[in-house]
Amino acid sequence: MSIPVLDVRELSYAYPDGHRALSGVDLHVHAGERVALLGPNGAGKTTLVLHLNGILTPQAGSVSVSGLPVAKPHLQEIRRRVGIVFQDPDDQLFMGTVRQDVAFGPANLGVRGAALDRVVEEALAQVGMVDFVDRPPHHLSYGQRRRVAVATVLAMQPEILVLDEPSSNLDPASRRELADILRGLDVTVLMVTHDLPYALELCPRSVVLSDGALVADGSTYALLTDRELMSRNRLELPLGFDPQAVGNLPT
Repeated sequence: MSIPVLDVRELSYAYPDGHRALSGVDLHVHAGERVALLGPNGAGKTTLVLHLNGILTPQAGSVSVSGLPVAKPHLQEIRRRVGIVFQDPDDQLFMGTVRQDVAFGPANLGVRGAALDRVVEEALAQVGMVDFVDRPPHHLSYGQRRRVAVATVLAMQPEILVLDEPSSNLDPASRRELADILRGLDVTVLMVTHDLPYALELCPRSVVLSDGALVADGSTYALLTDRELMSRNRLELPLGFDPQAVGNLPT
């Protein structure tokens, strides 16, 4: 089997107050997979994500991206390879226009002129926002800002796209539009979400974190229909939602 694009081995981390957020986590994700990261609040999901591009440093274990260790000498390249889309797009959009926001990352890597314009246009085309290139982000709807935030990361041509609660605060139409976009991306996806139907819709595979440990790894459908597992790890489906009625959607 090929080298995992994301390879987390025996990762452990405790915060200065002594709280152990991760305990020996192993996670291996291959190129092109779409994986949901599930778990209750406080399970360690955010701490894990912060290790993927070097914001936090492992106290034990290791993280690598396509064989490159996530360590200080490689951080610039790692942060290009691993793009994180924050839960709130307003944390990610800070320039005067959509064009400037999407161009910011590539420009910092030295991309200029026509090449930069091409990168911006291609990233916006992937999220259906080309027509808004010269609009101020704060004039856009929340769903449109979420899509531009995704474009700012795609402009860096990442190997892994990490999405933190991508469906939060979206109306049904925006939620569906974003799902269509994510399905069409040729990139490995790790999606942190409490939206279990969205995980089932988009991610063939899910992993469950609980109290800092990875306690389940399998098909999203299998995990969401395992009542004992769901109850034990404080995962609850929306009232009236039945995965068995929907089936194992993504491929």
